Amino acid sequence: MFRGATAVSIDDKGRLAIPSKYRSQVLSQAEGKMVCTIDTLQPCLLLYAMPEWKVVEQYLAGLSNFEPAERRVKRLVLGHAHDCDMDKNGRLLIAPILRSHAALDKKVMLVGQLNKFEIWSEDAWNEQIKRDIEIEQRGDFEVPDRLKDFTL
Repeated sequence: MFRGATAVSIDDKGRLAIPSKYRSQVLSQAEGKMVCTIDTLQPCLLLYAMPEWKVVEQYLAGLSNFEPAERRVKRLVLGHAHDCDMDKNGRLLIAPILRSHAALDKKVMLVGQLNKFEIWSEDAWNEQIKRDIEIEQRGDFEVPDRLKDFTL
């Protein structure tokens, strides 16, 4: 499981180094094979270890090609999916089209989300967190049923 937010850099060739605390997990569970795609709702990327990506693909395979919303999700997620193999230095090459989608430059945030990572530009991440905290502090939103019993 991936958790925590880590500041990392992307080099001039578009390579992102997976933090060492996650490398052995990615190597043992996925042989260093990952898949990166766009997040359809936010300006970030989603990075899955191959076993988790296969779960996503199975779900997407069950969606209809005749329902416009389902076809749109398949087109966006699968159409942007790129295989990323970790090199011997623990780096992944992030495709230019993906870096463009998330406006990634040198400074990025790798954010663990249990079964995947989100990859954000550092500026977009800081803005998103600021907005999320403001919303939570104002409390002027309806709490979904699934969160009503959740406490920290």
